[in-house]
Amino acid sequence: MPLAGIPLLNIVIVLVVVGVVLWLINNFIPMAGSIKTILNVVVVIFVAIWVLQAVGMWGRITSYRFTQ
Repeated sequence: MPLAGIPLLNIVIVLVVVGVVLWLINNFIPMAGSIKTILNVVVVIFVAIWVLQAVGMWGRITSYRFTQ
């Protein structure tokens, strides 16, 4: 069953690919630990936003209004 146009299998495949690429970068590309941390945080934030958009929840989050 598609979620907002993207099948669940595609979401899982993208998450696995991003995870493997991030693991390869962290283990085999030499760089400072602080840069790796920043890279990891940025990738996780972008992937989280993409998943929220893919399942149709990003609009609810961005349009949420606090009322008194």
